[in-house]
Amino acid sequence: MGAAKEISQAQFRPEGEAQQSLRLDETALEAARRNPEEGAVTPHAGPWTADIVQLLNDALATELVCVLRYRRHYFTAEGLASPKIAEEFLVHANEESDHANRIAERIVQLGGEPDFSPDTLSRRSHADYDESRDLKSMIRANLVAERVAIESYSQMISLIGDKDSTTRRLLEDILSVEQEHAEELKDWLADSSS
Repeated sequence: MGAAKEISQAQFRPEGEAQQSLRLDETALEAARRNPEEGAVTPHAGPWTADIVQLLNDALATELVCVLRYRRHYFTAEGLASPKIAEEFLVHANEESDHANRIAERIVQLGGEPDFSPDTLSRRSHADYDESRDLKSMIRANLVAERVAIESYSQMISLIGDKDSTTRRLLEDILSVEQEHAEELKDWLADSSS
């Protein structure tokens, strides 16, 4: 590979400022060439990779607890409205399971190990498990858990910022689904109060 590629910044600079260019870090590019066994972890990953893996493992625990809570509610929901809502609980459980899988995959890409330990799952989760027996309480517990997930993902996205754009995009995608869940649950809760 030859010299670093230059990207002109002239169109971004106010008139009168000296034209400068951005340059790629050749040392980091060379390190990326020398260590192919590190997979997706390149010098750009920086010193915060371990912290990001920890955040992701906590998010993984949260998603797994949500899967368990939604599945319990799917099997135990009773009442006139329960068949339709129980089916949606199962849909949510499956979506949360997909989130867990995607997070675990990203942890591995970052050189970490996904923590599926049942011994610490509930302690690491941001959301709570729930054993409600009536449908309205189930809906409320799931809505609270979704709101906690939304806040958790929002904070993680802010913390990660531009440190890891791939992880940030993954979390933003998951966040949008959690927001959809919360809106749906809010509507169900309002309908159940009528």
